[in-house]
Amino acid sequence: MKETVSILGAGSWGTTLAVILSEKSNLQITLWSPFEAEVKKIIKNQENKDFLPSIEIPFNVCVTSDLKAALLNRIIIIAVPVEHLKPVLRRINDAKVKFKNKIFISVMKGIEIKSLKRPSEIIKQELNINSKQIVVLSGPTIAKEVAKNIPTVATVASHSSKNAEKIQELFKETNLRLYTNSDVEGIETAGALKNVIAIACGISDGLGFGTNTKSALICRGLKEMMRFARALKINEKAFLGISGIGDLCTTCFSMFSRNRYVGEKIGKGEKIDNILKNMKMVAEGVTTVKSVYNLSRKYKIDMPITREIYYMLYKNKSPIAAVKDLMNRPLKAE
Repeated sequence: MKETVSILGAGSWGTTLAVILSEKSNLQITLWSPFEAEVKKIIKNQENKDFLPSIEIPFNVCVTSDLKAALLNRIIIIAVPVEHLKPVLRRINDAKVKFKNKIFISVMKGIEIKSLKRPSEIIKQELNINSKQIVVLSGPTIAKEVAKNIPTVATVASHSSKNAEKIQELFKETNLRLYTNSDVEGIETAGALKNVIAIACGISDGLGFGTNTKSALICRGLKEMMRFARALKINEKAFLGISGIGDLCTTCFSMFSRNRYVGEKIGKGEKIDNILKNMKMVAEGVTTVKSVYNLSRKYKIDMPITREIYYMLYKNKSPIAAVKDLMNRPLKAE
């Protein structure tokens, strides 16, 4: 029997995962979108022109807006923006499908603004399932590169080693090589925080600064990320691995990084509302920076880069003023 997999969310990453998994003959793949018009457009073009242009979607991928049908599959990959996660999970609950033998894979990177929770925490709470049924997939995975069969590595983390290994095996013989991990909290937190630093690096690009500045932001940004982890009693080891510094470097340097792109526009003087209005894709770092800033205040964590990004995005502070304030902070040892 074929293993059945559904991807909820037909954005660039969800579509990419559907494409690469469809290459395996032992899998039956369903790609779900809540928008009927989007589904019809994808089926007609055999391509997701809005989110993954020029990549053909194989005919063996079932594209649908029927959520209940998608939920019949055993493995459910959730690939929606974090701020849209709860509404989708509530629709899943309304479908009244049994979850007992299902595995839910979160491929989201962010922290919800209102609850300040990670995606796996929200999934567990809303679906009322065992945490061992949840697997987190994270790493330096620019969708366009993965879709073009460029070799990529990432991490799958779960409180169930059996389920982590099952998902690792699921992607075997694709261009996405997975390593297993048991540190769900560390992997998710690293994946969320790196988006904030990517916005900072984009601002540096927009201001016309060079690699000196970007390298400094990555190093000091990683320091902030690890300081955050310590304050929340999260293991720092994940921050030094694929889903930590690996993802951080990719997101800060890649021209395809949405978060870096947002920062670049800010650095060039554009306002955040206008930038987001003209983007089809979601840059998770924009909302994550507010969540992380609020957590840093709650736990009294010193995060100067994060604080300045928050001020630029939400308090209309000028990038030049933010740079000046960062450079003029009191001197100290590394």
